[in-house]
Amino acid sequence: MRVVVALGGNALLRRGEPMTTEAQRRNVARAAPALAAIAADHELVISHGNGPQVGLLALQSAAYHGAEPSTLDVLGAQTQGMIAYVLEQEMHNVFPATERFATILTMVEVDGEDPAFANPTKFVGPVYTEEQARRLAAEKGWPVRQDGESWRRVVPSPRPQHIFELDAIRVLLDLDVVVICAGGGGIPTLVTDVDGRPRLTGVEAVIDKDFATELLAREVGADLFVMATDVDGVYLDWGTPDQKRLSTVTPEELRRLEFPAGSMGPKVEAAAAFVEATGKRAAIGGLADITDVVAGRAGTQVVPAGAREEEQR
Repeated sequence: MRVVVALGGNALLRRGEPMTTEAQRRNVARAAPALAAIAADHELVISHGNGPQVGLLALQSAAYHGAEPSTLDVLGAQTQGMIAYVLEQEMHNVFPATERFATILTMVEVDGEDPAFANPTKFVGPVYTEEQARRLAAEKGWPVRQDGESWRRVVPSPRPQHIFELDAIRVLLDLDVVVICAGGGGIPTLVTDVDGRPRLTGVEAVIDKDFATELLAREVGADLFVMATDVDGVYLDWGTPDQKRLSTVTPEELRRLEFPAGSMGPKVEAAAAFVEATGKRAAIGGLADITDVVAGRAGTQVVPAGAREEEQR
């Protein structure tokens, strides 16, 4: 089976943890044995989030007054390298010595007319109190929004249109290489026409990792699309005494429900879109349970309506 796993930024760096390389390494080290178990039986593609990491780099870049701050596309490229480095290293430590890995710096095309550029919604960076967030907004001109009980910076999040390195990713998979790609949703890239030739340029935005990985999963012919996060599935009435985890659900059932746009909403939408487009399975669950999530024993399993009816019979 060809399995595409999206590791959430909050799964690699849990809420409340210090934003250090060692904290991320500890979380990756915990996940690596499960990823090795998946790779032992399946072809494996890994993407990862970068919201906390790219936001921290943006803060560090803006704090240095000797040069212009780096743009979000450049920061996204940096996070692809630094997160994949930790992933590859920790996986080498637990995978069989014969396993091969490759990280692909991935550019993803976006539309310059996407309405997301006029309505920033994607959370990046650390969490703040409301007072801290509003002070940073005034100092740096950042839009900020509430994220649960905390506040965070938000940036534009246009929809992914095309993955430029897709052919290279397919070749590596056919060679049975574990591929890390589309990190942070990919580097947001505009295509313009200059003298009849396409010209690629980066743009100040962050692509949603789940939407980009759903596109990736479809394009590489994945049999299963998994989104690993810091909760064990999709919940109704989250954070209330009546909260209930969804176990097996169809895209149609998911689309009748409402989920927060800044957290579980994109995952639910990406899972539904993948199942509808391919007729195959998607899943959302905890990184610690990823082996059981892949096997269909844990998390929220999103299946075609026909499969749900067969299960009920």
